[in-house]
Amino acid sequence: MTFLKPVCLCVMITAFCAPAIAAEDPYPTDPVSVATGQELAEIYCATCHAVGTDDESAQSGAPAFRDLSKLYPLESLEEPLAEGIVTAHDNMPEFAFEPDDIDAFLGYLTTIQSN
Repeated sequence: MTFLKPVCLCVMITAFCAPAIAAEDPYPTDPVSVATGQELAEIYCATCHAVGTDDESAQSGAPAFRDLSKLYPLESLEEPLAEGIVTAHDNMPEFAFEPDDIDAFLGYLTTIQSN
């Protein structure tokens, strides 16, 4: 009977588990965080953007949030959300989220992507 050395066993376990760890969502997707993120989207964004899974944007040209990951990586929104999103058009309000709100907001966005 052949036994694996402890070092080999650790390497095998790490290699097997690493993809599962790497695939984990970077943002919280628990029900409370998702509800918080959805509430933030509805309060700050729904007057122009579609913030759900099947609604239409009220403002022409405002991308539906469910399609944002097709346009760019969602994590690219972290800094603008923290510092205040400023756009070239006048209708977009300027606002900044706290770190926990950013995580909840991006967690919500993660759950609604149409990919």
